Amino acid sequence: MMFLQKRNTVRWILIISSFIIVSLILWNTYNFFQKFKNEERAKMEIWANAQQTLIKAPTTAGTDGASVDLELPLKILKSNKSNPMILVSIEGYTQSQNLDEKRENDSLYIQQKIVQFENENHPIEVIDDGEKLATLYYGNSDLLNKLKYYPMALLLIIVLFGSVVYFFYRTAKISDQNKLWAGMAKETAHQIGTPLSSLLGWTELLKTMDVDTSVTSEIEKDIDRLQTITERFSKIGSIPKLEVKDIIAETKTAYEYLEIRSSKRVAFAIDIPNKEIPVAINTQLFSWTIENLVKNAIDAMRGAGDLKITITENDKFVKINVSDTGKGIHKQDFKNVFKPGFTTKKRGWGLGLSLVKRIIEDYHKGRVKVLESEIGKGTTMQISLRKEESMS
Repeated sequence: MMFLQKRNTVRWILIISSFIIVSLILWNTYNFFQKFKNEERAKMEIWANAQQTLIKAPTTAGTDGASVDLELPLKILKSNKSNPMILVSIEGYTQSQNLDEKRENDSLYIQQKIVQFENENHPIEVIDDGEKLATLYYGNSDLLNKLKYYPMALLLIIVLFGSVVYFFYRTAKISDQNKLWAGMAKETAHQIGTPLSSLLGWTELLKTMDVDTSVTSEIEKDIDRLQTITERFSKIGSIPKLEVKDIIAETKTAYEYLEIRSSKRVAFAIDIPNKEIPVAINTQLFSWTIENLVKNAIDAMRGAGDLKITITENDKFVKINVSDTGKGIHKQDFKNVFKPGFTTKKRGWGLGLSLVKRIIEDYHKGRVKVLESEIGKGTTMQISLRKEESMS
């Protein structure tokens, strides 16, 4: 549990750090955008001043008849190659620059552009001695327009990069976990096989002696159970074969076996439909799931309390609820309980519910979740599996 808490702390540190870095990048980009926009406006104001000089040129000739030098204003007016603009005189005449040449005489197009430019930038008035000569409407340059999309492109790159790193890390982690699971499971199955063979021999020997048949019968049941467990472990690491079975009968069989071998202080109850419900399952793995949920419930009740299994159905799914009167689960731990290594017990590996999740969701394409839980009153775990049309 401490390991999970440390891992979550590191995860949050990385998330917060990434958020701060992205925020700083966006803020700097915004500042750069505004600075660039202000520089473009200053350039447009210079252009407007040059236009004002050109408009007033005929009336600013010297007394000796020498004309005003218009070389610089004309050079400034011709220098603008980036910002689209429309100059509207007080008489209503328009002069455009850097627009679609084919549509420069289209009044509707010019009017639409004026509205667009007015939304992008505040118009600049061309004034001389307090007299308004014209109004300059201008739009953002192509470079500035492209710069607007830079933060989104940056965010997309960061998200894509983060996704690649995350999926690479997750895939590598899952692969390592799978190898560990498969190795431990197959080794366990191998280790159980030797004493199991010996027990089979001893059982046959007991049958030849004057021993109560009920005793040997129960021993044989436990040997069958050990063989089932061996098959379970041997199937981990490989894709199990699913067969359409009656989920009611399979659940009842697992329930009855656990009821007989559990403490008498646990009051077992079962509420199931009186009919068959076909579901594609692997018998050994499904019984393992029920066993883990029941044992987990008994541990939560510390060996004494009420345990109930309920099966309901709708048009597409069958739902199996395992309810107990144990200590309950905090709401923030509803998802954590299915993570490998998470446990609230002093003893235990925290693998039972993670195994349940893997069997149900990975192998049977179903769902398992904490349906409800209240501290001090108990918990209900729910398995959902898709129904089949008929028994095979």
